[in-house]
Amino acid sequence: MKSPFVLAFLLFLFVFSPVQSPQNPTTPKQIFEACVKAHGGNNYEKFDISFDFRKFRYRISQEGEKFSYERTTTDSLKNVIVDVLDNPHFERKINGVQQSLSAKDESKFRESTNSIAYFVLLPYKLLDKAVNLEWMGTTEIEGQQYDKIKVWFDVEGGGKDHEDVFCYWINQKTKTLDYLAYDNGGPRFRKATKRETVGGIVFQDYENYELSDTTLKVFEYDAQFVVGKTKLLSKIEQANYKIEE
Repeated sequence: MKSPFVLAFLLFLFVFSPVQSPQNPTTPKQIFEACVKAHGGNNYEKFDISFDFRKFRYRISQEGEKFSYERTTTDSLKNVIVDVLDNPHFERKINGVQQSLSAKDESKFRESTNSIAYFVLLPYKLLDKAVNLEWMGTTEIEGQQYDKIKVWFDVEGGGKDHEDVFCYWINQKTKTLDYLAYDNGGPRFRKATKRETVGGIVFQDYENYELSDTTLKVFEYDAQFVVGKTKLLSKIEQANYKIEE
């Protein structure tokens, strides 16, 4: 039988031993929650922001569960084309006239509109219910320590490309999303570059790299980047941000 002194000592350790703080996330979900907080937190709950991306003017807004993604462009004949995805309705107008679209075209325009908004709003969208997360360990890239998180989606609520697999690298110090990778359309590895805070939300540009080794798993792409075996393919850049009234 333990002496009263030993029992008292064990009780002291139990009561006063340090408890891990919620500020030091230990699960993939907690890591992403900290990342979302670093990128905008509660500001994601209500916003209305527009920006330029390539030949399009985008406007993305959210209020609670309600969202709207709109993109506008002008073709070579000066026709103004507006696509609007407003959960879950989609429509295309040309010079103000709503178009009747085939199922194939509607799916194509819907997905292209949604994909830009999805990437622009990272990491916020990674807290959706259809998202599955798996911690793949830690790694060092360019002198910084990262948590590596594999992401895939449920069939229900996961969208058309629910089978796609992604990987995200979250900076352990700053909690920011600094790198991401995916294998849809070929192995791609993206590095966050310029950051701009608009309406309390951090928006990022990226350098988009391709890999010659197509046998690697998506969560292994960082190793190729570190040793210089990736090639800069393109730059993902937004400009002219504006808070809409």
